Amino acid sequence: MPIIAERTLERFHGIPQDRLDWRGGIGESFAYYMLRALFIVVFLSIYILILGPPLLLYTLVTRHVDPLYWAGVKGVMFFVRAVGVKVRVEGRANIPEGVCLFVANHTSSADAPAVVGAIPRRIAVLLKQSLFQWPIVGQAFRLAHFIPVNRRDRESAISSVEKAAEAMRAGQSFLIYPEGTRSPDGRLQEFKKGTAALAIRAGAPIVPVLCSGAHRVMAKRSMVIHPGEILVEFLEPIDASKYTWEERDALRQRVHDVMAAGLPADQRPIGFPGAE
Repeated sequence: MPIIAERTLERFHGIPQDRLDWRGGIGESFAYYMLRALFIVVFLSIYILILGPPLLLYTLVTRHVDPLYWAGVKGVMFFVRAVGVKVRVEGRANIPEGVCLFVANHTSSADAPAVVGAIPRRIAVLLKQSLFQWPIVGQAFRLAHFIPVNRRDRESAISSVEKAAEAMRAGQSFLIYPEGTRSPDGRLQEFKKGTAALAIRAGAPIVPVLCSGAHRVMAKRSMVIHPGEILVEFLEPIDASKYTWEERDALRQRVHDVMAAGLPADQRPIGFPGAE
């Protein structure tokens, strides 16, 4: 029974077996890592409750989104660093001037703040629809021009891509997670079709963004936060304007393969050259 329980906790909470101590129940390590998550939940909630309402009101009155956006980004990054997570950023020089589409891999709840915090400009994000139902945060997403996506409804998803393309043509850069959901093991998954479609519709360059190590900091479906380093790397942009609508699958595959080749061996897709 202890062995089965250890494997269950390692699978669902991301806790290595050698850090568990069954003489004291789950062990000090589990409690310690859970306290990190509790710290973020409690103090980030207080931060949102204190700053959220006045910044929302300010944004509604002035239509100036920057203070709300950067307060959110800087606040989240402060609490991420406070629990022992370091974010290292490389390749910012590869980000072109003007509107672009940032395309990032998605492995963990920890990689979203790392990637957004690493982008040195205000961006909007295509997010799953359920996140817009959160009090204060959901309203902030709308005011920051984030766009909800219902992945289960094809027509709704297409409409969301069209709205994002329209916003990009008007001057708004976007971030998209082309896999559609978090990777269960940190390895890059196949891309959905919306990424290339959005870039071609907007006529904007794609900036591949690699996020490494986030799945070790916080595993999928886990509330346990381990101290560690997340690397965010911006690769050279890919000019989507050189691709026609009929070539969107080729563009999607090119972006996927460029990102796969840039990731560590244990985050590359199984069967991809260099994968371990």
